[in-house]
Amino acid sequence: MERRQHERTSRSIRVEMTHPGIGTIIGFTTDISDGGAQVTVENQPSPPVGTIVHVMFRKVVGPINSEPVAMRVVRQFRNSVGLTFAV
Repeated sequence: MERRQHERTSRSIRVEMTHPGIGTIIGFTTDISDGGAQVTVENQPSPPVGTIVHVMFRKVVGPINSEPVAMRVVRQFRNSVGLTFAV
């Protein structure tokens, strides 16, 4: 049974997650939706579930969002982090 509220789109977008106590973590989305994103992180520790991070989505020639957006870590599995937009 599908419980997702938003349709996912497979897309690889560079993600910069920043947290004052952790620093900046670089990853790439595997999919993204209006509710959040699944991000693959290589060779860096992932923030714990529940952590609020400030996220910039970047394309080759610049940022997609002009200001960082607050997102909450809702899932972790190996080198993958599930993020939802924090309200």
